[in-house]
Amino acid sequence: MQARAMGFLLFIAGMGGLLYGIDVGIIAGALPYLESTASVAWRLSAQQLSFIVAAVLLGSVLSSLFAGALADWIGRRWAMVLSGVLFSLSIPLIALADGYIPLLLGRLLQGISGGLIGVIVPLYLAECLHARQRGRGAALFQLLLTIGLVAAAVVGLLQAHTVESATAAAQALSETERVAAVFAAKDNAWRSIFWWCLTPGLVFTAGSLLLAESPRWLARRGRIEEARTALLRTRPADEAEAELREIQQALAPAAATAGTPAASDPLLSRRYMLPFLIACLVLALNQATGINSVLAYVVNILNQAGLPGATANTADVVLKVLNALMTIVAVVLVDRKGRKFLLMLGTGGIVTALLAAGLLFRSVEGGQRDVRPQLQAHIQSDSLALRLDDATVTSLGVNLKEAPQQLTVAYSYGPFTNVQTRRSDDAALPVLRMSREETVQPDSVIGAFFRKLHLNPFADPAEGQNAPLHIERADIAAVPPTAHGWWVALAMCLFVASFAVGPGVCVWLALSELMPTRIRSNGMSIALLINQFVSTVIAAVFLPTVGQYGYATMFFGWAGCTLLYFLTATFLLPETKGKTLEEIEAHFARKG
Repeated sequence: MQARAMGFLLFIAGMGGLLYGIDVGIIAGALPYLESTASVAWRLSAQQLSFIVAAVLLGSVLSSLFAGALADWIGRRWAMVLSGVLFSLSIPLIALADGYIPLLLGRLLQGISGGLIGVIVPLYLAECLHARQRGRGAALFQLLLTIGLVAAAVVGLLQAHTVESATAAAQALSETERVAAVFAAKDNAWRSIFWWCLTPGLVFTAGSLLLAESPRWLARRGRIEEARTALLRTRPADEAEAELREIQQALAPAAATAGTPAASDPLLSRRYMLPFLIACLVLALNQATGINSVLAYVVNILNQAGLPGATANTADVVLKVLNALMTIVAVVLVDRKGRKFLLMLGTGGIVTALLAAGLLFRSVEGGQRDVRPQLQAHIQSDSLALRLDDATVTSLGVNLKEAPQQLTVAYSYGPFTNVQTRRSDDAALPVLRMSREETVQPDSVIGAFFRKLHLNPFADPAEGQNAPLHIERADIAAVPPTAHGWWVALAMCLFVASFAVGPGVCVWLALSELMPTRIRSNGMSIALLINQFVSTVIAAVFLPTVGQYGYATMFFGWAGCTLLYFLTATFLLPETKGKTLEEIEAHFARKG
């Protein structure tokens, strides 16, 4: 009975990891089709597309602000139920979206759910599992997270094949009919990708209702008998009684000092501040590796590197499967080798992979030709429209016998900027259109509010109404060969494998193990808030940054941050394997 209860607990907690993985990974397969259709139908800019990707991460930031307080108020189990309900509601909102705002709100809601899951499920596992099982429990959460990434990639691959089949079938049609058919196939593809995600959300929600509450949460509420019953569901009676005594002893100092300055201001003492700061630093650097942006934009990255269509989706699946396999390796090693060793090993591999990817992109980006004068000559009435067909390619000074070409244009109307990319081998040959109406966004309620306060964090539409079209960058280059794309894919494989075996598992343990009991809920929320803030900023600036400065710049920046992560793991992080949460807390108390 105890084994069945433990198995069910791990399964549902693992489903939380699965949803978190879907949150992060589902956009990778959907984004190329969303970019092809929404940028035309809804006139989305590169920045707005980045916001759609980053909305999930921003939602995680918002929910991280109150996740710990919510878990303390209603309990870990009901907070998990709420996160499942929010995820399930987000799917139809996204899949049925008919404009930018509902799509953005759906992604934001999905992120709020993910943020709750990211705090509460590791917290629940840490408080429900025995010390000897806690490492594998957290690793299981990460394993199911990676399986969620694989599932999202497989769905994306299936839809990529559907789009390619529709594109091939449309070749016999007239140009107008072909463009319409390809557009419809791509629009249906990204919506279908999201619909596939509804079932696991419903399973997690229903399963969470059947779980027992965390014994440590119950004990903190004075519900000792219920805490004992919860422990007995997954432990022999003698272990349950011994652990309950430990929990009560750990809570006793808090009760004895209630009302004192130390109790009301726990983070002011070094015994709390030191582990809290280390956990926050590890969580921030974990995202500064660029992992979430790589997982979200990987199909775009591989397309840019030279892998076409479904081939890039296939490589995406390979990456996600490798991620899952290396997570299994981490499950085996995490309680043998320890957290510190795996973090050092993983961050070292990530630095190597990012430097390799950056150098590969630098080798092809160095061959770009500046065609700003040619495009500037085609501007009429502060607007420009062209297709990257044979005639346009020739007019830009490129020999038609060369490989397919890719044109990247960064332009602005005053403070409003955008980046667009077109390839000469795109079957639909979409028009590259630059106009004030599609670039200068109307004022928002938020922007108007800040301007009334004489603050201006957002571009003012009035400044863009009369500003001329200015082409800031216009480069054309041959699409890299497929072999180059596979070399980049190999570097991404090393990146993902290194992350999975080290930071991917250990970060959740650092989050749950380093925080002392008295600040664990709120401390985990603050640390994850920092984590998701860093991730959101990186994802939000990704497309504009690579459009303006190239992919190599982004990879080199991530490599520098990961080097700092390696140094942090080497010199600041203590080893916590095999120790109870109370023993880890006592370790920092001695340092204080």
